[in-house]
Amino acid sequence: MTAGRLARRAATVILDKLGEDVVVLDLRGRSPLADYFVIATATSTIHAQALAEEVALDLKREGERLHHVEGKENGVWILLDYFNVVVHIFCGETRQFFGLERLWGDAPSQTFSDTSVKD
Repeated sequence: MTAGRLARRAATVILDKLGEDVVVLDLRGRSPLADYFVIATATSTIHAQALAEEVALDLKREGERLHHVEGKENGVWILLDYFNVVVHIFCGETRQFFGLERLWGDAPSQTFSDTSVKD
Protein backbone atom coordinates (compact mmCIF):
# COMPACT_ATOMS: atom_id res chain seq x y z
CA MET A 1 0.00 0.00 0.00
CA THR A 2 1.37 3.45 -0.83
CA ALA A 3 2.01 5.92 1.99
CA GLY A 4 -0.82 8.16 0.76
CA ARG A 5 -3.30 5.30 0.69
CA LEU A 6 -2.16 4.14 4.15
CA ALA A 7 -2.70 7.65 5.54
CA ARG A 8 -6.17 7.88 3.99
CA ARG A 9 -7.05 4.42 5.28
CA ALA A 10 -5.98 5.31 8.83
CA ALA A 11 -7.98 8.55 8.65
CA THR A 12 -11.06 6.66 7.45
CA VAL A 13 -10.79 4.08 10.24
CA ILE A 14 -10.51 6.85 12.83
CA LEU A 15 -13.50 8.67 11.37
CA ASP A 16 -15.55 5.47 11.29
CA LYS A 17 -14.88 5.05 15.02
CA LEU A 18 -16.03 8.60 15.75
CA GLY A 19 -12.65 10.28 15.91
CA GLU A 20 -12.92 14.04 15.44
CA ASP A 21 -11.10 16.71 13.40
CA VAL A 22 -9.25 14.15 11.30
CA VAL A 23 -6.56 15.75 9.13
CA VAL A 24 -3.90 14.27 6.86
CA LEU A 25 -0.81 16.45 6.36
CA ASP A 26 1.29 15.83 3.25
CA LEU A 27 4.87 16.26 4.45
CA ARG A 28 6.62 14.93 1.36
CA GLY A 29 9.67 17.11 0.73
CA ARG A 30 9.07 19.02 3.98
CA SER A 31 10.11 16.58 6.68
CA PRO A 32 12.61 13.75 7.07
CA LEU A 33 10.30 12.23 9.71
CA ALA A 34 7.51 10.93 7.46
CA ASP A 35 5.67 11.52 4.21
CA TYR A 36 2.31 11.94 5.96
CA PHE A 37 0.95 12.75 9.41
CA VAL A 38 -2.57 11.69 10.30
CA ILE A 39 -3.86 13.83 13.17
CA ALA A 40 -7.10 13.20 15.04
CA THR A 41 -8.86 14.05 18.27
CA ALA A 42 -10.43 11.53 20.64
CA THR A 43 -13.11 12.37 23.15
CA SER A 44 -11.31 10.64 26.05
CA THR A 45 -8.19 8.62 26.80
CA ILE A 46 -10.18 5.39 26.48
CA HIS A 47 -11.49 6.55 23.10
CA ALA A 48 -7.93 7.39 22.01
CA GLN A 49 -6.75 3.92 22.99
CA ALA A 50 -9.65 2.32 21.12
CA LEU A 51 -8.94 4.40 18.00
CA ALA A 52 -5.27 3.44 18.07
CA GLU A 53 -6.12 -0.24 18.50
CA GLU A 54 -8.60 -0.17 15.63
CA VAL A 55 -6.14 1.56 13.28
CA ALA A 56 -3.42 -0.96 14.17
CA LEU A 57 -5.75 -3.95 13.66
CA ASP A 58 -7.17 -2.66 10.39
CA LEU A 59 -3.78 -1.86 8.89
CA LYS A 60 -2.37 -5.19 10.08
CA ARG A 61 -5.18 -6.94 8.18
CA GLU A 62 -4.06 -4.93 5.14
CA GLY A 63 -0.52 -6.30 5.60
CA GLU A 64 1.01 -3.12 7.06
CA ARG A 65 3.66 -3.46 9.75
CA LEU A 66 3.51 -1.14 12.75
CA HIS A 67 7.05 -0.06 13.56
CA HIS A 68 6.53 1.66 16.91
CA VAL A 69 3.81 2.82 19.32
CA GLU A 70 4.10 5.51 21.98
CA GLY A 71 1.67 6.86 24.56
CA LYS A 72 -0.85 4.03 24.48
CA GLU A 73 -0.69 3.55 28.24
CA ASN A 74 -1.85 7.06 29.17
CA GLY A 75 -3.88 7.76 26.01
CA VAL A 76 -3.38 11.53 26.00
CA TRP A 77 -1.24 11.44 22.83
CA ILE A 78 -0.84 8.14 21.03
CA LEU A 79 1.63 7.86 18.17
CA LEU A 80 1.55 4.97 15.67
CA ASP A 81 4.66 4.90 13.49
CA TYR A 82 4.39 3.21 10.10
CA PHE A 83 7.73 4.69 8.87
CA ASN A 84 6.36 6.89 6.04
CA VAL A 85 3.10 7.58 7.88
CA VAL A 86 2.78 8.65 11.52
CA VAL A 87 -0.66 8.61 13.12
CA HIS A 88 -1.19 11.03 16.03
CA ILE A 89 -4.29 10.55 18.18
CA PHE A 90 -4.76 13.27 20.78
CA CYS A 91 -7.16 14.21 23.50
CA GLY A 92 -8.40 17.72 22.70
CA GLU A 93 -6.34 19.95 25.00
CA THR A 94 -3.14 18.08 24.20
CA ARG A 95 -3.70 18.51 20.47
CA GLN A 96 -4.25 22.24 20.92
CA PHE A 97 -1.17 22.56 23.13
CA PHE A 98 1.25 20.87 20.71
CA GLY A 99 -0.34 22.32 17.56
CA LEU A 100 1.17 20.03 14.94
CA GLU A 101 -0.96 21.68 12.27
CA ARG A 102 0.60 25.04 13.16
CA LEU A 103 4.10 23.57 13.19
CA TRP A 104 3.58 22.13 9.69
CA GLY A 105 1.32 24.98 8.52
CA ASP A 106 2.85 25.12 5.05
CA ALA A 107 2.05 21.46 4.32
CA PRO A 108 -0.92 20.60 2.10
CA SER A 109 -3.69 19.03 4.16
CA GLN A 110 -6.89 17.09 3.70
CA THR A 111 -9.62 17.18 6.31
CA PHE A 112 -11.79 14.09 6.67
CA SER A 113 -15.41 14.31 7.73
CA ASP A 114 -18.39 11.98 7.65
CA THR A 115 -19.06 13.21 4.10
CA SER A 116 -15.52 12.51 2.84
CA VAL A 117 -15.03 10.07 0.02
CA LYS A 118 -13.67 6.84 1.47
CA ASP A 119 -11.29 4.27 -0.01
